[in-house]
Amino acid sequence: SLTVNAAGQTRKEKVILPSSLQGTKPNSIPNKKIEDPVAGKIKTSSLATRRQDLNGFHLIPPRVTFGVLKEGCTYATTVIMKNVGVNFSRFRVKQPPPCTGLRVMYTPGPVGLEVELEIEIFAMVIEGKDTGGLEEVSHDIEILTETDTLLLPVNANIL
Repeated sequence: SLTVNAAGQTRKEKVILPSSLQGTKPNSIPNKKIEDPVAGKIKTSSLATRRQDLNGFHLIPPRVTFGVLKEGCTYATTVIMKNVGVNFSRFRVKQPPPCTGLRVMYTPGPVGLEVELEIEIFAMVIEGKDTGGLEEVSHDIEILTETDTLLLPVNANIL
């Protein structure tokens, strides 16, 4: 029960359910639902009773933290976009502005199970700013899918 804890005492604060149980994805903006006349309806009884949509992507990991980076060097990491739907899905990445030093490399096309996104950052300090030797780079990479827009937060500190 959500009203009592494991010891049987009443809870003082409200229990916050994880987003996976709430049926929403963190860091995503749903698109307007467009009926696809080509896509067929699912008639399998085990899938027809599910409440969640059977399409979309999950990002693993859901955010990227590069840590402290040396100015003038290039760093990269990989993020996996897992297709949690039953059909092939497409996506595209809105590339970050060049002043962030970020770049996303991926192979376009339909995604069956998963696809790798390589997040690359060139550590650079913007001229004219004196931040005491440490500059923070923070940007949300927009990934536009058929069902929603995923936001991938990327953080780094440049020394």
